[in-house]
Amino acid sequence: MRSPHFTLEHETFRAEVRAFLAAEVTPHAARWDEEGSVPTRVWKSLGQRGWLGLAHPEEAGGGARDLFTSVVFLEELGRTGFGGLRAAVSVHAYMATHYLARFGGPELMRTHLAPAVRGDRISALAITEPGAGSDLSGLSVTAERVGDLLVVDGVKSMVSNGMTADFLVVAVRTGPAGRGPRGATGLSLLVVDTDLPGVTRVQQRTLGWRSAGTAAITFRAVRVPADRVVGRLDHGFYYLMRGLQLERLVAAVLAVGGAERALDDLCAFLRKRSAAGTALAERQALVHQIADLSTDLAATRQLIYHTAWLYENGELPAVECSMAKLRATELACRVADTSLQFQGSHGYLEESSAARGHRDARAATIAAGPSEVLRDLIGRARLNRPDTPASPAGEA
Repeated sequence: MRSPHFTLEHETFRAEVRAFLAAEVTPHAARWDEEGSVPTRVWKSLGQRGWLGLAHPEEAGGGARDLFTSVVFLEELGRTGFGGLRAAVSVHAYMATHYLARFGGPELMRTHLAPAVRGDRISALAITEPGAGSDLSGLSVTAERVGDLLVVDGVKSMVSNGMTADFLVVAVRTGPAGRGPRGATGLSLLVVDTDLPGVTRVQQRTLGWRSAGTAAITFRAVRVPADRVVGRLDHGFYYLMRGLQLERLVAAVLAVGGAERALDDLCAFLRKRSAAGTALAERQALVHQIADLSTDLAATRQLIYHTAWLYENGELPAVECSMAKLRATELACRVADTSLQFQGSHGYLEESSAARGHRDARAATIAAGPSEVLRDLIGRARLNRPDTPASPAGEA
């Protein structure tokens, strides 16, 4: 669908990304799912093209490109149909390194962000714990100040890129737990190199997103230089609340790209498959469901583009980011479920793209805020909105 948000330069970039992914990524991505990680050479190839730093500052080797360039890249990444790949790349390029680019000082940019942009070092974001996720006030991994060091103890779980990351951006507790007037208190973000003594990781087997290298990571008296704090101490909640809006927008773009790919694959299947002498693409009951999904996909895409436009123009559209993620990820699940159902026993085979899409789609409704949390946020924002003035007498 044409959009005023995209220029000829954007579309030229889209063609470049799509051609690269089709030639260098998609033919091999199923094997990466089996192996549980994205190969080093792929990271380096993406970095050499500048695609791991599209949104990052030029002083760190980034491209400082507009947000819609990233939207193009993420849509095409989603269209590969491999959730683990898109999770791994997006966590690295738009989540973990986002905090270094926006809040990190010159030294962290030099030692960690610049190599990550080049694809020489892989990053991960470690927030979730076995006993806490969406409720940041429940996070318990601690970082205690000892001289010029912070000593980290605790366990993080469900860390995408956890098995392959060279460094982590970790949400740690540096002050008393609680809730202040602006949210959870006592949290900081800390860059932790995974080769430090006391860091151990164990791969976690997940239903989908298999090439994301998901891990549980244990920190036992890990000694980290205090200058590895991102931004200011005890300001982690503020940073996470800002970064989470971008994370949700990114998740929405990836989901709509994945849904587009799944719907294309389903239509191709319906065109070539027949039952009782009639192509499935001629069956009205199926055609109408394709129409509904296509219409919902077009509407969702426009919501995402509008949200990206707000973000690009300096707003922090928390409600719109939540709406976009909620709508896009749940639609992706609906498309995946319909695709598997229409393909019948063929779709139910574990190695089929329909089965993989079904596994991968579900994860996006959980990560970066489950659908239930998003509904609560959206609903409360509407209910707490000031009443609109009453209509003048006599007007409907």
